[in-house]
Formats: sequence, structure tokens, C-alpha cells
Amino acid sequence: MSATTVLTCRALLLDMDGTLVNSDAVVERIWRRWAERHGLDGDEVMKVVHGRQGYASMALLLPERPMAQNHAENAWMLEQETADVEGVVPVPGAGEFLASLVAGSVPHALVTSADVALSTARMRAAGLGMPDVRVTAECVGASKPDPEGFLKGAAELGVEPGECVVFEDSGAGIEAGRAAGMRVVGVGARAGLHGPDVVVPDLRAVRVGVDGGVVRLYVG
Repeated sequence: MSATTVLTCRALLLDMDGTLVNSDAVVERIWRRWAERHGLDGDEVMKVVHGRQGYASMALLLPERPMAQNHAENAWMLEQETADVEGVVPVPGAGEFLASLVAGSVPHALVTSADVALSTARMRAAGLGMPDVRVTAECVGASKPDPEGFLKGAAELGVEPGECVVFEDSGAGIEAGRAAGMRVVGVGARAGLHGPDVVVPDLRAVRVGVDGGVVRLYVG
């Protein structure tokens, strides 16, 4: 039986894809088709795209291409992803976890590389309630692994970055959380490859308690 880690904080910042919502089936379909169109190895493309905004992934995969072209194609890709929710399901425990945050009045925000339309479609498809505070692709000028999104989330909640805990699954997201000066709970096997503070297989392994404004996370 694994030991329980206790983290104290004042707010939680939650990634969406891979953390609250399992959208891997859609991401695989859309991005492997993109890889084929551009003559790239699909497996190598999939190593890059998780956690980043599409244009940022394209910039890494097609470094000679003008950024304006990446942004234009990313807009088209977002439309494709938003329309395709087949296989989108909640990460185990996500619904109960979000409900516990609401019930305990725990300050929390969604910080996602998806835009408003895509995040709304995926959260709805997974049957999850949308947090009141959310930082989407439209809110930032730089994609994860830049920490801008997490820093904006902390500012929206009125909490210092060092008093926030990030929940993430991807290398780009974990790097962004660390760059923001936050501790990171990694969710799923992918997260374990990137050195978060603690890793859980899914959100069933996390319990939340609140005492005098201090949030205690029981992880493991």
C-alpha cells in the first residue's frame, strides 16, 4: 500500500485534457491525420502535441514554416477537434473530485491549452461541470510550457503562485507549473515521465479537506 502525501495550499489549478478529461482518442485521430498530410511520423508527432496549443506543436514539428501558417492551420484543427467528441470520457474520479472542490468552496481554476469552444465541448461530453474561473487559449499569448496560463489562473483567484497546486498530465504542463513556482500533482502514466512532485494514476487517489482557508490534499 502506497503512502499518502499531504500537500497544503490555498488554490488548485487544473489542466483539462489528460487530467480531468480523457480525450486521447480524439487527439490521436486528429493529429495522426495531420502528421500524414505533412509526411511526418505519427508516433513522433504524438510525443510533442500533448499539453501544448496546436500552433506551438506545429512550430516544433515544422520549424521552417512561418508562424502565421501555424496559427491559421491551428484554427482549422481546433474546429475539427471541437466537432469530434467520440471517445471523450472523464478521467476516473474527475466528477467526484470537482464536486468536492465546489462543496468545500475550494478556490480552483481550469487552465487549458484548449480554446473556449473546445474546452466547453469536451467538458460537456465528459459530463463534467465547468469551473467558474478558467484560463483558455484566448487568454494567453504563450502556450505551455510557458507559465503564463498558470500565473494568470493564480491572479484570477487572488492567490500567490507559491500557494497554488497544479494538476497536470503532460510534460509541457508540468514544466509550466514548475516555471510558475507551483507544486505539481501528476495525473496518469504520462505525467510520471516528467518529474512532478507526486503522481497519481487518476483522481480517485486524491481527497480534499479545508480548514480555515487552508486546503489539504491527501494524495495517494
